[in-house]
Amino acid sequence: MHSPQADCAIKHQVSELIGASPLLQLHETANGSRVLLKLEQFNPTGTAKIRMARQMIDEAEALGLLQPGGQIVESTSGNTGLGLALIAAERGYRFTAVVDHHSSVDKLRGMQAFGAQLVRVGSPEGGLATADRDATAERIAREQGAYWTQQHHNPANANGYQALAQELHEALGERLDYLFGAVGTGGSLCGTARALKAYRQKVQVVGVEPVGSVIFGGPGGPYLQSGTGTPEGAEIGALIDYPLIDRGLKASDAEAFETARYLARHHGLLVGGSAGGVIYHALRQAQDCPAHSVIVALVCDGGEKYLDTVFNDEWMDHHQLFDPGVQQRLAGWLAGA
Repeated sequence: MHSPQADCAIKHQVSELIGASPLLQLHETANGSRVLLKLEQFNPTGTAKIRMARQMIDEAEALGLLQPGGQIVESTSGNTGLGLALIAAERGYRFTAVVDHHSSVDKLRGMQAFGAQLVRVGSPEGGLATADRDATAERIAREQGAYWTQQHHNPANANGYQALAQELHEALGERLDYLFGAVGTGGSLCGTARALKAYRQKVQVVGVEPVGSVIFGGPGGPYLQSGTGTPEGAEIGALIDYPLIDRGLKASDAEAFETARYLARHHGLLVGGSAGGVIYHALRQAQDCPAHSVIVALVCDGGEKYLDTVFNDEWMDHHQLFDPGVQQRLAGWLAGA
């Protein structure tokens, strides 16, 4: 005879495993301030963006924009595509991912493993091609009758992170002072911040983008951090709610990647490249904040998808990304952690 409690613990779809990601204390300073990491790589597909992928499909179904057996298309650098590919596989949709040559090979293979069709745009030497990706996704939607999720402009993207805010509130209550997160579409940081401020208005929200991204101004330029920022010439997404963000910071590729590598080698923790930039600035904040502050860094994904890049010595050397100064700062900040 089955017990009702045991039956409730059994999940019936992979997407039911989304959420309830752990909080890990990375560091406590001499004045009692703590840096906590919200480890979103423990979600299916190893990324936070599965939250918003499911939400975009849920809302499209509720509005009648997706019919059984229909087609989904999205312009993606990888993690959103992985989430959409998983949800499409579960629910019987066809999924077309429009990608460029900036994406991690492992993310592309992951999408294909779920049955996604890949449409590649841009030059192999050109890196990010966000505008070309979006134009191609729009054309496929028009010509093939596919539903384009439009992650940069879809309110469901931000809505998908309400549960993340609730998880933080249930774990920390009024003890959360700073929220750090990467800014790409704006969905994860702004969606979490909007819901979190309903619980704690005083929380300081800090967005982090790559050097070369134009979300917070400054000159545009190439960067290698994947799934974050907005390159020059691409449209800044409507989901970026500037009044919600108290400060916007930039992390160089060297700062982001050296942080990810340092955490792997000294703390046994694999995080993605853009998460490295977020953690770098969260640790910097911890050096100067009031005593007993609580800082949460949103870790969008793990490092397993970047073994051929961020964690590859030859790749780092080829791109001239080694920076002993970053390593020294991290060692100083984390001394005694």
